[in-house]
Amino acid sequence: MVSLALPVILAEIGWTTMGLVDTLMVGPLGPAAIGAVGLGSIVFVAIGIFGMGLLLGLDTLVAQSFGAGRRDRCEHWLRQGVYLALLSAVPLTLLSFGVTASLPSWGLNPEVLVLASPYLRVVTLSVLPLLLYAAFRRYLQAVNLVRPITFALVSANLVNVGVNWVLIYGKFGFPALGATGAAWATVLSRVYLAAVLLVAVREARRGQATTGAASRRLEWAAVRRLLSLGGPAGLQILLEVGVFAAASVLAGRLTPAALAAHQIALNLWSFVFMVPLGLNAAGAVRVGQAVGRRDRDGVRRAGWTALTLAALFTASAAVVFLVAARPLIGAFSQDVTVLALGPSLLAIAGVCLVFDGTQGVATGILRGLGETRIPMFANFAGHWLVGLPLGYVACFWWGWGVQGLWLGLAAGLIGVGTALLVTWNRRARRALPDAPCADSAR
Repeated sequence: MVSLALPVILAEIGWTTMGLVDTLMVGPLGPAAIGAVGLGSIVFVAIGIFGMGLLLGLDTLVAQSFGAGRRDRCEHWLRQGVYLALLSAVPLTLLSFGVTASLPSWGLNPEVLVLASPYLRVVTLSVLPLLLYAAFRRYLQAVNLVRPITFALVSANLVNVGVNWVLIYGKFGFPALGATGAAWATVLSRVYLAAVLLVAVREARRGQATTGAASRRLEWAAVRRLLSLGGPAGLQILLEVGVFAAASVLAGRLTPAALAAHQIALNLWSFVFMVPLGLNAAGAVRVGQAVGRRDRDGVRRAGWTALTLAALFTASAAVVFLVAARPLIGAFSQDVTVLALGPSLLAIAGVCLVFDGTQGVATGILRGLGETRIPMFANFAGHWLVGLPLGYVACFWWGWGVQGLWLGLAAGLIGVGTALLVTWNRRARRALPDAPCADSAR
Protein backbone atom coordinates (compact mmCIF):
# COMPACT_ATOMS: atom_id res chain seq x y z
CA MET A 1 0.00 0.00 0.00
CA VAL A 2 2.73 2.48 0.94
CA SER A 3 4.84 1.68 -2.14
CA LEU A 4 1.90 2.62 -4.37
CA ALA A 5 0.41 5.34 -2.19
CA LEU A 6 3.56 7.40 -1.49
CA PRO A 7 4.21 8.53 -5.08
CA VAL A 8 0.47 9.12 -5.53
CA ILE A 9 0.40 11.19 -2.33
CA LEU A 10 3.35 13.22 -3.59
CA ALA A 11 1.44 13.70 -6.83
CA GLU A 12 -1.67 14.87 -4.96
CA ILE A 13 0.44 17.23 -2.87
CA GLY A 14 1.99 18.51 -6.08
CA TRP A 15 -1.51 19.13 -7.46
CA THR A 16 -2.76 21.12 -4.48
CA THR A 17 0.54 22.95 -4.01
CA MET A 18 -0.24 24.92 -7.17
CA GLY A 19 -3.22 26.55 -5.48
CA LEU A 20 -1.24 26.97 -2.27
CA VAL A 21 1.59 28.71 -4.14
CA ASP A 22 -0.86 30.95 -6.00
CA THR A 23 -2.35 32.06 -2.66
CA LEU A 24 1.09 32.64 -1.15
CA MET A 25 2.36 34.63 -4.12
CA VAL A 26 -0.66 36.97 -4.30
CA GLY A 27 -0.55 37.43 -0.50
CA PRO A 28 1.41 40.73 -0.70
CA LEU A 29 -1.40 42.16 -2.84
CA GLY A 30 -3.75 42.07 0.16
CA PRO A 31 -6.74 40.11 1.57
CA ALA A 32 -8.96 40.87 -1.44
CA ALA A 33 -6.47 39.23 -3.83
CA ILE A 34 -6.10 36.20 -1.55
CA GLY A 35 -9.86 35.83 -1.35
CA ALA A 36 -10.41 36.33 -5.08
CA VAL A 37 -7.80 33.76 -6.15
CA GLY A 38 -9.08 31.27 -3.59
CA LEU A 39 -12.71 31.82 -4.54
CA GLY A 40 -12.07 31.65 -8.29
CA SER A 41 -9.93 28.57 -7.86
CA ILE A 42 -12.39 26.54 -5.81
CA VAL A 43 -15.34 27.50 -8.05
CA PHE A 44 -13.36 26.23 -11.04
CA VAL A 45 -12.24 23.13 -9.17
CA ALA A 46 -15.86 22.28 -8.39
CA ILE A 47 -16.50 22.20 -12.15
CA GLY A 48 -13.20 20.68 -13.25
CA ILE A 49 -13.14 18.00 -10.60
CA PHE A 50 -16.57 16.80 -11.70
CA GLY A 51 -15.07 16.18 -15.14
CA MET A 52 -12.10 14.44 -13.54
CA GLY A 53 -14.54 12.41 -11.46
CA LEU A 54 -16.23 11.13 -14.61
CA LEU A 55 -12.91 9.45 -15.38
CA LEU A 56 -12.63 7.72 -12.01
CA GLY A 57 -14.14 4.60 -13.54
CA LEU A 58 -10.70 4.08 -15.09
CA ASP A 59 -9.42 3.25 -11.59
CA THR A 60 -11.77 0.30 -11.37
CA LEU A 61 -11.71 -0.92 -14.97
CA VAL A 62 -8.00 -0.54 -15.69
CA ALA A 63 -6.96 -1.88 -12.26
CA GLN A 64 -9.21 -4.94 -12.53
CA SER A 65 -8.01 -5.60 -16.09
CA PHE A 66 -4.41 -5.27 -14.94
CA GLY A 67 -5.04 -7.60 -11.99
CA ALA A 68 -6.49 -10.15 -14.43
CA GLY A 69 -3.43 -9.87 -16.70
CA ARG A 70 -5.34 -8.20 -19.56
CA ARG A 71 -3.04 -5.41 -20.76
CA ASP A 72 -5.02 -5.16 -24.00
CA ARG A 73 -8.11 -4.22 -21.97
CA CYS A 74 -6.08 -1.65 -20.02
CA GLU A 75 -5.25 0.12 -23.28
CA HIS A 76 -8.83 -0.18 -24.47
CA TRP A 77 -10.11 1.63 -21.37
CA LEU A 78 -7.42 4.30 -21.69
CA ARG A 79 -8.56 5.14 -25.22
CA GLN A 80 -12.19 5.32 -24.20
CA GLY A 81 -11.22 7.48 -21.22
CA VAL A 82 -9.49 9.95 -23.54
CA TYR A 83 -12.60 10.09 -25.73
CA LEU A 84 -14.70 10.76 -22.63
CA ALA A 85 -12.32 13.57 -21.61
CA LEU A 86 -12.64 15.20 -25.04
CA LEU A 87 -16.42 14.90 -25.00
CA SER A 88 -16.73 16.31 -21.49
CA ALA A 89 -14.43 19.28 -22.03
CA VAL A 90 -16.82 21.26 -24.24
CA PRO A 91 -19.89 21.45 -21.93
CA LEU A 92 -17.73 21.95 -18.84
CA THR A 93 -15.84 24.83 -20.47
CA LEU A 94 -19.11 26.48 -21.46
CA LEU A 95 -20.46 25.94 -17.94
CA SER A 96 -17.42 27.59 -16.39
CA PHE A 97 -17.73 30.62 -18.69
CA GLY A 98 -21.41 30.82 -17.75
CA VAL A 99 -20.59 30.76 -14.05
CA THR A 100 -18.04 33.53 -14.60
CA ALA A 101 -20.67 35.69 -16.27
CA SER A 102 -23.04 35.16 -13.34
CA LEU A 103 -20.58 36.19 -10.59
CA PRO A 104 -21.91 39.79 -10.31
CA SER A 105 -25.27 38.40 -9.15
CA TRP A 106 -23.78 36.39 -6.27
CA GLY A 107 -23.63 39.24 -3.79
CA LEU A 108 -19.84 39.13 -3.47
CA ASN A 109 -17.84 41.89 -1.85
CA PRO A 110 -17.01 44.40 -4.66
CA GLU A 111 -13.27 44.31 -3.88
CA VAL A 112 -13.28 40.54 -4.38
CA LEU A 113 -15.57 40.51 -7.43
CA VAL A 114 -13.38 42.80 -9.52
CA LEU A 115 -10.46 40.36 -9.15
CA ALA A 116 -12.30 37.02 -9.12
CA SER A 117 -14.09 37.45 -12.48
CA PRO A 118 -11.00 37.78 -14.72
CA TYR A 119 -9.20 35.05 -12.73
CA LEU A 120 -12.00 32.53 -13.31
CA ARG A 121 -12.40 33.54 -16.97
CA VAL A 122 -8.74 32.78 -17.71
CA VAL A 123 -8.43 29.60 -15.65
CA THR A 124 -11.43 28.15 -17.53
CA LEU A 125 -9.09 27.67 -20.52
CA SER A 126 -7.42 24.81 -18.61
CA VAL A 127 -10.46 22.47 -18.64
CA LEU A 128 -9.31 20.31 -21.58
CA PRO A 129 -5.68 19.79 -20.48
CA LEU A 130 -6.90 19.08 -16.96
CA LEU A 131 -9.22 16.29 -18.16
CA LEU A 132 -6.56 14.77 -20.42
CA TYR A 133 -4.13 14.82 -17.50
CA ALA A 134 -6.72 13.01 -15.38
CA ALA A 135 -7.25 10.26 -18.00
CA PHE A 136 -3.51 9.67 -18.47
CA ARG A 137 -2.91 9.69 -14.73
CA ARG A 138 -5.69 7.17 -13.94
CA TYR A 139 -4.24 4.76 -16.47
CA LEU A 140 -0.66 5.09 -15.23
CA GLN A 141 -1.43 4.63 -11.53
CA ALA A 142 -3.80 1.71 -12.21
CA VAL A 143 -0.92 -0.18 -13.87
CA ASN A 144 1.46 0.73 -11.00
CA LEU A 145 3.39 3.42 -12.92
CA VAL A 146 3.24 6.36 -10.54
CA ARG A 147 6.71 7.88 -10.76
CA PRO A 148 5.97 9.73 -14.01
CA ILE A 149 2.98 11.32 -12.28
CA THR A 150 5.16 12.52 -9.42
CA PHE A 151 7.77 13.93 -11.81
CA ALA A 152 5.11 15.71 -13.85
CA LEU A 153 3.55 17.41 -10.84
CA VAL A 154 6.83 18.39 -9.16
CA SER A 155 8.15 19.92 -12.37
CA ALA A 156 4.77 21.56 -13.11
CA ASN A 157 4.98 23.30 -9.75
CA LEU A 158 8.33 24.76 -10.77
CA VAL A 159 6.71 25.99 -13.98
CA ASN A 160 3.85 27.45 -11.95
CA VAL A 161 6.14 29.29 -9.53
CA GLY A 162 8.24 30.74 -12.34
CA VAL A 163 5.31 31.91 -14.45
CA ASN A 164 3.54 33.27 -11.35
CA TRP A 165 6.58 35.39 -10.47
CA VAL A 166 6.83 36.74 -14.01
CA LEU A 167 3.14 37.49 -14.60
CA ILE A 168 1.88 38.50 -11.15
CA TYR A 169 4.61 41.09 -10.60
CA GLY A 170 5.57 41.95 -14.20
CA LYS A 171 9.12 40.66 -14.73
CA PHE A 172 11.23 40.58 -17.93
CA GLY A 173 9.08 43.22 -19.60
CA PHE A 174 5.76 41.44 -19.05
CA PRO A 175 2.88 43.50 -17.60
CA ALA A 176 2.05 43.03 -13.91
CA LEU A 177 -1.23 41.11 -14.13
CA GLY A 178 -1.74 40.50 -10.40
CA ALA A 179 -4.30 37.79 -9.65
CA THR A 180 -4.98 37.25 -13.36
CA GLY A 181 -1.29 36.41 -13.82
CA ALA A 182 -1.75 33.54 -11.36
CA ALA A 183 -4.58 32.24 -13.56
CA TRP A 184 -2.39 32.23 -16.67
CA ALA A 185 0.32 30.39 -14.72
CA THR A 186 -2.24 27.74 -13.77
CA VAL A 187 -3.34 27.28 -17.39
CA LEU A 188 0.21 26.86 -18.67
CA SER A 189 1.06 24.45 -15.84
CA ARG A 190 -1.91 22.22 -16.67
CA VAL A 191 -1.00 22.14 -20.37
CA TYR A 192 2.49 21.07 -19.31
CA LEU A 193 1.04 18.35 -17.04
CA ALA A 194 -1.03 16.83 -19.82
CA ALA A 195 1.91 16.89 -22.24
CA VAL A 196 4.33 15.19 -19.83
CA LEU A 197 1.89 12.40 -18.97
CA LEU A 198 1.08 11.85 -22.64
CA VAL A 199 4.78 11.14 -23.21
CA ALA A 200 4.79 8.82 -20.16
CA VAL A 201 1.79 6.87 -21.49
CA ARG A 202 3.40 6.46 -24.90
CA GLU A 203 6.56 5.14 -23.24
CA ALA A 204 4.56 2.75 -21.04
CA ARG A 205 2.76 1.32 -24.07
CA ARG A 206 5.94 0.89 -26.13
CA GLY A 207 6.59 -2.77 -26.78
CA GLN A 208 3.08 -3.83 -25.68
CA ALA A 209 0.85 -5.76 -28.06
CA THR A 210 -1.81 -3.63 -29.75
CA THR A 211 -5.38 -4.69 -30.39
CA GLY A 212 -5.66 -3.42 -33.99
CA ALA A 213 -7.39 -0.53 -35.67
CA ALA A 214 -10.80 -1.33 -34.21
CA SER A 215 -9.60 -0.48 -30.70
CA ARG A 216 -9.01 3.12 -31.77
CA ARG A 217 -12.69 3.77 -32.33
CA LEU A 218 -15.00 5.53 -29.93
CA GLU A 219 -17.20 2.79 -28.43
CA TRP A 220 -20.34 4.24 -26.91
CA ALA A 221 -20.96 1.11 -24.83
CA ALA A 222 -17.52 1.51 -23.24
CA VAL A 223 -18.11 5.22 -22.60
CA ARG A 224 -21.44 4.38 -20.97
CA ARG A 225 -19.64 1.80 -18.81
CA LEU A 226 -17.15 4.44 -17.69
CA LEU A 227 -19.98 6.84 -16.95
CA SER A 228 -21.89 4.21 -14.97
CA LEU A 229 -18.93 4.09 -12.57
CA GLY A 230 -17.54 7.60 -12.95
CA GLY A 231 -20.86 9.45 -13.07
CA PRO A 232 -21.83 8.73 -9.45
CA ALA A 233 -18.19 9.17 -8.39
CA GLY A 234 -18.03 12.52 -10.19
CA LEU A 235 -21.27 13.63 -8.58
CA GLN A 236 -19.96 12.53 -5.19
CA ILE A 237 -16.82 14.62 -5.62
CA LEU A 238 -18.86 17.52 -6.97
CA LEU A 239 -21.11 17.34 -3.92
CA GLU A 240 -18.10 17.33 -1.60
CA VAL A 241 -16.03 20.01 -3.33
CA GLY A 242 -19.13 21.94 -4.32
CA VAL A 243 -20.16 22.44 -0.73
CA PHE A 244 -16.81 24.09 0.01
CA ALA A 245 -17.20 26.20 -3.14
CA ALA A 246 -20.65 27.23 -1.93
CA ALA A 247 -19.20 28.02 1.49
CA SER A 248 -16.54 30.18 -0.18
CA VAL A 249 -19.25 32.07 -2.05
CA LEU A 250 -21.08 32.66 1.25
CA ALA A 251 -17.81 33.77 2.88
CA GLY A 252 -17.38 36.14 -0.08
CA ARG A 253 -20.38 38.08 1.21
CA LEU A 254 -18.42 38.85 4.37
CA THR A 255 -15.40 41.13 4.58
CA PRO A 256 -12.31 40.52 2.40
CA ALA A 257 -10.37 39.59 5.55
CA ALA A 258 -12.96 36.95 6.55
CA LEU A 259 -12.85 35.47 3.04
CA ALA A 260 -9.04 35.53 3.07
CA ALA A 261 -8.92 33.68 6.42
CA HIS A 262 -11.43 31.17 5.07
CA GLN A 263 -9.39 30.55 1.91
CA ILE A 264 -6.06 30.23 3.74
CA ALA A 265 -7.48 27.72 6.21
CA LEU A 266 -9.21 25.85 3.39
CA ASN A 267 -5.96 25.68 1.40
CA LEU A 268 -4.10 24.25 4.38
CA TRP A 269 -6.89 21.74 5.04
CA SER A 270 -6.88 20.73 1.36
CA PHE A 271 -3.11 20.32 1.46
CA VAL A 272 -3.35 17.86 4.37
CA PHE A 273 -6.26 16.05 2.71
CA MET A 274 -4.01 15.15 -0.22
CA VAL A 275 -2.55 12.30 1.87
CA PRO A 276 -5.95 10.60 2.40
CA LEU A 277 -6.74 11.39 -1.23
CA GLY A 278 -3.57 9.61 -2.32
CA LEU A 279 -4.55 6.67 -0.13
CA ASN A 280 -7.99 6.88 -1.74
CA ALA A 281 -6.43 6.25 -5.16
CA ALA A 282 -3.99 3.61 -3.91
CA GLY A 283 -6.75 1.86 -1.97
CA ALA A 284 -9.02 1.87 -5.02
CA VAL A 285 -6.27 0.32 -7.15
CA ARG A 286 -5.30 -2.33 -4.56
CA VAL A 287 -8.90 -3.29 -3.85
CA GLY A 288 -9.67 -3.35 -7.59
CA GLN A 289 -6.65 -5.55 -8.30
CA ALA A 290 -7.67 -7.92 -5.50
CA VAL A 291 -11.17 -8.14 -7.00
CA GLY A 292 -9.56 -8.92 -10.37
CA ARG A 293 -7.63 -11.77 -8.68
CA ARG A 294 -10.81 -12.78 -6.78
CA ASP A 295 -8.82 -12.48 -3.55
CA ARG A 296 -11.34 -11.90 -0.76
CA ASP A 297 -8.77 -11.50 2.01
CA GLY A 298 -6.74 -9.14 -0.18
CA VAL A 299 -9.79 -6.90 -0.62
CA ARG A 300 -10.22 -6.53 3.14
CA ARG A 301 -6.51 -6.09 3.87
CA ALA A 302 -6.12 -3.38 1.24
CA GLY A 303 -9.13 -1.41 2.49
CA TRP A 304 -8.36 -1.53 6.19
CA THR A 305 -4.68 -0.77 5.60
CA ALA A 306 -5.58 2.40 3.70
CA LEU A 307 -8.05 3.47 6.42
CA THR A 308 -5.53 2.90 9.21
CA LEU A 309 -2.77 4.85 7.50
CA ALA A 310 -5.16 7.75 6.88
CA ALA A 311 -6.29 7.81 10.52
CA LEU A 312 -2.71 7.91 11.82
CA PHE A 313 -1.72 10.75 9.51
CA THR A 314 -4.79 12.93 9.98
CA ALA A 315 -4.60 12.61 13.77
CA SER A 316 -1.00 13.84 13.62
CA ALA A 317 -1.91 16.70 11.29
CA ALA A 318 -4.74 17.73 13.62
CA VAL A 319 -2.22 18.21 16.43
CA VAL A 320 -0.12 20.46 14.18
CA PHE A 321 -3.17 22.53 13.26
CA LEU A 322 -4.06 23.03 16.91
CA VAL A 323 -0.53 23.83 18.11
CA ALA A 324 0.86 25.90 15.20
CA ALA A 325 -2.24 27.63 13.86
CA ARG A 326 -1.01 31.23 14.05
CA PRO A 327 2.37 30.66 12.33
CA LEU A 328 0.63 28.73 9.56
CA ILE A 329 -1.85 31.56 8.90
CA GLY A 330 0.92 34.15 9.22
CA ALA A 331 2.86 32.57 6.36
CA PHE A 332 0.11 33.78 4.01
CA SER A 333 -0.93 37.13 5.48
CA GLN A 334 0.06 39.56 8.20
CA ASP A 335 -3.30 41.31 8.14
CA VAL A 336 -4.47 41.69 11.75
CA THR A 337 -8.03 40.54 11.11
CA VAL A 338 -6.91 37.53 9.08
CA LEU A 339 -4.52 36.53 11.87
CA ALA A 340 -7.35 36.82 14.39
CA LEU A 341 -9.84 34.68 12.43
CA GLY A 342 -7.60 32.06 10.84
CA PRO A 343 -6.46 30.06 13.91
CA SER A 344 -10.05 29.38 15.03
CA LEU A 345 -10.84 27.96 11.58
CA LEU A 346 -7.79 25.69 11.71
CA ALA A 347 -8.88 24.49 15.15
CA ILE A 348 -12.25 23.43 13.70
CA ALA A 349 -10.47 21.71 10.80
CA GLY A 350 -8.19 19.86 13.22
CA VAL A 351 -11.13 18.45 15.15
CA CYS A 352 -12.72 16.81 12.10
CA LEU A 353 -9.60 15.86 10.09
CA VAL A 354 -9.82 12.18 11.06
CA PHE A 355 -13.43 12.01 9.81
CA ASP A 356 -12.38 13.76 6.61
CA GLY A 357 -9.58 11.25 6.04
CA THR A 358 -11.94 8.37 6.75
CA GLN A 359 -14.56 9.47 4.24
CA GLY A 360 -11.88 10.22 1.64
CA VAL A 361 -10.30 6.77 1.84
CA ALA A 362 -13.63 4.94 2.23
CA THR A 363 -14.80 6.51 -1.03
CA GLY A 364 -11.77 5.09 -2.84
CA ILE A 365 -11.88 1.56 -1.46
CA LEU A 366 -15.62 1.35 -2.11
CA ARG A 367 -14.90 2.47 -5.68
CA GLY A 368 -12.43 -0.41 -5.96
CA LEU A 369 -15.38 -2.71 -5.28
CA GLY A 370 -17.38 -0.91 -7.96
CA GLU A 371 -19.58 0.91 -5.39
CA THR A 372 -19.87 4.62 -6.21
CA ARG A 373 -23.52 5.41 -5.47
CA ILE A 374 -23.53 5.16 -1.67
CA PRO A 375 -20.69 7.71 -1.28
CA MET A 376 -22.63 10.04 -3.59
CA PHE A 377 -25.81 9.84 -1.49
CA ALA A 378 -23.86 10.11 1.78
CA ASN A 379 -22.13 13.28 0.60
CA PHE A 380 -25.38 14.80 -0.58
CA ALA A 381 -27.12 14.15 2.72
CA GLY A 382 -24.22 15.08 4.99
CA HIS A 383 -22.96 18.18 3.22
CA TRP A 384 -26.01 19.64 1.49
CA LEU A 385 -28.87 18.66 3.79
CA VAL A 386 -26.98 19.10 7.08
CA GLY A 387 -23.61 20.85 6.82
CA LEU A 388 -24.23 23.81 4.52
CA PRO A 389 -27.71 24.75 5.85
CA LEU A 390 -26.43 24.55 9.42
CA GLY A 391 -23.39 26.64 8.51
CA TYR A 392 -25.55 29.25 6.80
CA VAL A 393 -27.82 29.56 9.84
CA ALA A 394 -24.87 29.78 12.22
CA CYS A 395 -23.07 32.35 10.06
CA PHE A 396 -25.87 34.72 9.10
CA TRP A 397 -28.80 34.07 11.46
CA TRP A 398 -26.94 33.38 14.68
CA GLY A 399 -24.21 35.92 13.88
CA TRP A 400 -21.26 33.55 14.35
CA GLY A 401 -19.61 34.72 11.13
CA VAL A 402 -17.18 32.56 9.19
CA GLN A 403 -16.57 30.34 12.24
CA GLY A 404 -20.24 29.38 12.24
CA LEU A 405 -19.99 28.49 8.57
CA TRP A 406 -17.13 26.12 9.33
CA LEU A 407 -18.86 24.52 12.32
CA GLY A 408 -21.77 23.58 10.08
CA LEU A 409 -19.45 22.07 7.46
CA ALA A 410 -17.65 20.10 10.16
CA ALA A 411 -20.91 18.61 11.44
CA GLY A 412 -21.80 17.38 7.96
CA LEU A 413 -18.34 15.96 7.38
CA ILE A 414 -18.40 13.97 10.62
CA GLY A 415 -21.69 12.39 9.53
CA VAL A 416 -20.35 11.46 6.07
CA GLY A 417 -17.18 9.90 7.49
CA THR A 418 -19.11 7.79 9.97
CA ALA A 419 -21.64 6.60 7.37
CA LEU A 420 -18.99 5.54 4.83
CA LEU A 421 -16.92 3.71 7.42
CA VAL A 422 -19.96 1.65 8.40
CA THR A 423 -20.70 1.00 4.71
CA TRP A 424 -17.17 -0.28 4.03
CA ASN A 425 -17.26 -2.53 7.07
CA ARG A 426 -20.46 -4.18 5.84
CA ARG A 427 -19.38 -4.47 2.20
CA ALA A 428 -15.95 -5.86 3.07
CA ARG A 429 -17.51 -8.63 5.18
CA ARG A 430 -19.55 -9.92 2.28
CA ALA A 431 -17.01 -9.46 -0.49
CA LEU A 432 -16.98 -12.83 -2.28
CA PRO A 433 -14.10 -14.42 -4.20
CA ASP A 434 -16.40 -15.53 -6.97
CA ALA A 435 -17.90 -12.07 -7.54
CA PRO A 436 -17.52 -11.04 -11.21
CA CYS A 437 -15.14 -8.25 -12.18
CA ALA A 438 -16.56 -4.91 -13.28
CA ASP A 439 -14.84 -5.41 -16.65
CA SER A 440 -15.78 -8.74 -18.19
CA ALA A 441 -13.10 -10.24 -20.48
CA ARG A 442 -13.76 -10.25 -24.21
